[in-house]
Amino acid sequence: MSLIVGLVAGIFGGLVGLGGGVVMIPLMVDFLKISQHRAHGTSLVAIVFTGVSGAAIYYYHGSVDLIAAGLLATTAVFTARHGARLANGLPEWKLRKSFGAFLIFISLLMLTRPFFPHIEFFFPNQAFRIIILLASGILTGFVSGMMGVGGGTIMVPAMVLCLGFSQQTANGTSLLTMVPAGAAGAWTHFKFNNVQSDLLIGLIPGILAGSVIGGTVANQMPELYLRLIFAAVLTWTGIRYLRACAPSQVPGACPPLLGKEELRIKLE
Repeated sequence: MSLIVGLVAGIFGGLVGLGGGVVMIPLMVDFLKISQHRAHGTSLVAIVFTGVSGAAIYYYHGSVDLIAAGLLATTAVFTARHGARLANGLPEWKLRKSFGAFLIFISLLMLTRPFFPHIEFFFPNQAFRIIILLASGILTGFVSGMMGVGGGTIMVPAMVLCLGFSQQTANGTSLLTMVPAGAAGAWTHFKFNNVQSDLLIGLIPGILAGSVIGGTVANQMPELYLRLIFAAVLTWTGIRYLRACAPSQVPGACPPLLGKEELRIKLE
């Protein structure tokens, strides 16, 4: 089952150029029945492998900026740990709400990104580029560690819109940055026992294969349709997650929040 989850997440991620975390986490919670915390930690481990594979392909084609990736990772590896700690400290229902809001934010960003103005011409100096990369790394690392995703939704727009990177170079640089940043967040989640190691055997090959399939299919479909479909799926999923509420509230008013293991421990 974990192989199928990874495959579906990889296909959707490859279709729209995102890491599979935004799809993989809801699938793990709903179908593999693990807790939200463990879904975030497990997703980050899988994303590290996706970053290695994807970055190697982009690097082979000359579409990775090593200096930019180094600057992004310099700050991201520190804030990723803080994001993971914050996620671990949140109650299950609050983490679900936060993830739901994040999904809706991503869907809106996907729909409006083509209309964003490019501002690199207003700040052409090298100091501005360094500041943008370091600042993007700070936000990317924190979001990655907390939400269990790669952070490409932050890095890629920053590089394309603010620094004038090509889409290919921004994607490749983002994938390379995901490796150290994701590893830092994943290690922190691992220390909090938020990684379901047995699922990785299926998730990792699934998401790698799915990314190749999704990337191939993406070239055969209009980009607008892809963004609309994916944004609709993310919005629907995000709304479901936003409905999460504290267990002390009216019984039956909230969707189930606990995986099988957590439910067993609670009942005991």
